[in-house]
Amino acid sequence: MDRGTHDAETRDVDVELGRAWRDHRRHVLDIAFRMLGSLSEAEDAVQEAFARLVVADVDQIDDVGGWLVVVVSRLALGKLRDRRRHPSSPDDSLGDRASATAVDPADRVTLDDDVRIALHLVLARLSPAERTAFVLHDIFRYPFDAIAEIVGRSPAACRQLASRARRTISADVGAPSRFHVDSAEERDVTEQFIAACATGDLERLLTLLDPDVAGLADLGGRAGVVTNVGREAVARMAMRFLGPDSGTTLLSLPEGVVALKGGVAVALLTVTVDHGRIEHIDGVVDPAKIAPIAAALGL
Repeated sequence: MDRGTHDAETRDVDVELGRAWRDHRRHVLDIAFRMLGSLSEAEDAVQEAFARLVVADVDQIDDVGGWLVVVVSRLALGKLRDRRRHPSSPDDSLGDRASATAVDPADRVTLDDDVRIALHLVLARLSPAERTAFVLHDIFRYPFDAIAEIVGRSPAACRQLASRARRTISADVGAPSRFHVDSAEERDVTEQFIAACATGDLERLLTLLDPDVAGLADLGGRAGVVTNVGREAVARMAMRFLGPDSGTTLLSLPEGVVALKGGVAVALLTVTVDHGRIEHIDGVVDPAKIAPIAAALGL
């Protein structure tokens, strides 16, 4: 092989890796974050997965996105199991269950009802296998056949793991109304919202918003709550604070979206979807309210 051919093939691989990073990084980071509950650990898992992709034969991988999901999930599962074997503190033991007198995870953080992280906190009380099955199936809609390959158990066993996880979450959180997992429609629209903001695609964002959409931002202090009503006004606000020029990175949470800047959480959002359109966006920008939530989420 001459040098020119070698250089051309190297450039082709670099292009493929760059495309994979652009197209799949945020999705696998989302999965790792949901599983691990720590952004820094999730980023480490994603970096390791892409490092493995670099030395793999990309041409032999039919579905790069699916390959990355499997690798990241296995890395996160390994980390969860390692935590359980060697917890650094009582709070790190994922196998423990809350005692009858323990503080309800939903009460650890005082937050408006529109932005809740009870589910995220309760996930930490599941076993690694339960958490993996629940996150991949109930949140990301992966089939149990695919989850079985990651967890190393049969599809039927994975189905039971997810079922036990649901029962644990329901019991720990309390009232059923406090527990909510995004529907497939909500998740899809939220993902499109994040993508539109991240790329600055105003036209795409406008198609996602209901004509009468309302956007509220709790700035805290004297600024109070800022309200915008209508598709154009809310779209302009979203692009101003969440667009590519804002310097933020958007990451989905069990019940919303977090905006990060320099690795620090600067906004927490909940997106209400009805009939495929966003009809309400609630944002918390007040640093005093964000700080305890970010600490609980490991941000």
